Amino acid sequence: MKEIWEYFQVFFLSILPISEVRGAIPYGIVALKLRALPVFLISLLGNLIVSFFLIFIWEILFLFLSSRFKLFKKFFEWLFDKTRKRFSPYYRKWQDIGLCFFVAIPLPFTGAWTGSLAAFLFGIKRKEALISISFGVLIASILILALTLFGIELERFFGYKTLSLLILTFIFAWIILKKVVKK
Repeated sequence: MKEIWEYFQVFFLSILPISEVRGAIPYGIVALKLRALPVFLISLLGNLIVSFFLIFIWEILFLFLSSRFKLFKKFFEWLFDKTRKRFSPYYRKWQDIGLCFFVAIPLPFTGAWTGSLAAFLFGIKRKEALISISFGVLIASILILALTLFGIELERFFGYKTLSLLILTFIFAWIILKKVVKK
């Protein structure tokens, strides 16, 4: 029964906008010590389910709020105009593959939630958006699984303290290098 609850936690994390598969997979494997394949599949399934609903919900939410509150209508119009002006050249160039890779990037605010919102903002047809987002979620899930398992192996090889020191050294060197290159 405890294991079912832990898998439910993984599923729940995978549908949240901040964590998605980027948080669910490492949490399930590292924190809960669950097997990698079920964690991967449950996280993938949860994120795919939520992306399916989001494709439909954004438009309903927009229409509901805009029809009831003028402030929301003005805000959404401003947001849509600004977003379309800023990102439409990129979308025109990369189209559906761009949406797929945007969702696949394992960084905050680039997952299925943001991808489905971007699809709504740019008026991408639901079927194409769902396909692009699904492939993006699959790629992100594979990347996160690989990074998690690689991190576990690095920790086993170097130890926790040495690995932390290596990561901090890498970050520090990267920051310094960035500053040197700018000059």
